[in-house]
Amino acid sequence: MRDKVTAARRWVIKIGSALLTGDGRGLDRQAMAVWVQQMAALRESGVDVVLVSSGAVAAGMTRLGWSERPKSIHQLQAAAAVGQMDLVQAWESSFEEFGLTTAQVLVTHDDLSDRKRYLNARSTLRGLLDLGVIPVINENDTVVTDEIRFGDNDTLGALVTNLVEADLLVILTDRDGLYTADPRSNPEAELISQAMADDPTLDAMAGGSAGALGRGGMQTKLRASRLAARSGASTIIVGGRIKQVVARLKAGEQLGTLLLPEKGMLAARKQWLAGHLQTRGRLVLDEGAVRALEGGCSSLLPVGVKAVEGNFRRGEMVVCAGLDGREVARGLVNYGAQEAMRIIGRSSEEIVSVLGYVDEPELVHRDNLVLV
Repeated sequence: MRDKVTAARRWVIKIGSALLTGDGRGLDRQAMAVWVQQMAALRESGVDVVLVSSGAVAAGMTRLGWSERPKSIHQLQAAAAVGQMDLVQAWESSFEEFGLTTAQVLVTHDDLSDRKRYLNARSTLRGLLDLGVIPVINENDTVVTDEIRFGDNDTLGALVTNLVEADLLVILTDRDGLYTADPRSNPEAELISQAMADDPTLDAMAGGSAGALGRGGMQTKLRASRLAARSGASTIIVGGRIKQVVARLKAGEQLGTLLLPEKGMLAARKQWLAGHLQTRGRLVLDEGAVRALEGGCSSLLPVGVKAVEGNFRRGEMVVCAGLDGREVARGLVNYGAQEAMRIIGRSSEEIVSVLGYVDEPELVHRDNLVLV
């Protein structure tokens, strides 16, 4: 029984180009409708769903009459621009049949490597999920260059899994999972049902190249599972053409390959935060705020802060210390130092009147804070 799968409350589902375009024959709207029906049922059961969709370049290639994926960046961007129109409209109309609203989110690597933009993207996606919206995420192929391209949407799926703190990353592909050898050339290859994501013996089993349409392969899927595991998420690599695959995974059926993290989500995230970046500043807290943080369930609100030290920006790491100088916690701050100095000692409701806007009601959200 796959308890980690059935118990997961937030799924990131990544669907590859070969599946979405029927191996290059244009968008397979019938297949998309089947996946949407299953995702709608997943959402109805109370599970948050984030969709990472490949297919823009492949769909654009079909519209432009190209049979081979171009190598030049401007041609890839042109194909993405043409194909993205088809892709988004297809997802929107299909989800609309189930009364679900979708939101297009295009990102680049810079969006998730810059701490300020990371927090902005995270807040937007969490807000969409709170509203019951299905985010449809793709790399912004129309504007990316070689230096900022994720390289494949498997990696993007893993980074989004980290970003939204999902429990599970499901990679739907044209293979049934990870095998002990390439089943296309070795009839004795066996499907690996379950393994630890960081198991080094898996690397030799993940050989093989990507298809003509995509940029990834089984190696990128294994790498994505390891990225997802850093925040405690599990990954399933599974065949997208398996009948009712999403519904059957939710029911606990042992399809595909389940790759597990070594640490649970909370432990993994705390480890990541504790070792994350250099601290850029310091917030001095009153006794009430210290007690609240040490209670383990509270965010740091402006009203509990007495002083701001250092010159930090939104998204950077700050130390949270008591009046006696004792370090209590570290976290990613939601406001820069100049803004923080203006709102400390005030209630969250006053932020908008002081600054003229509000990014977050907390100075440091509890999800981005670790006790020391």
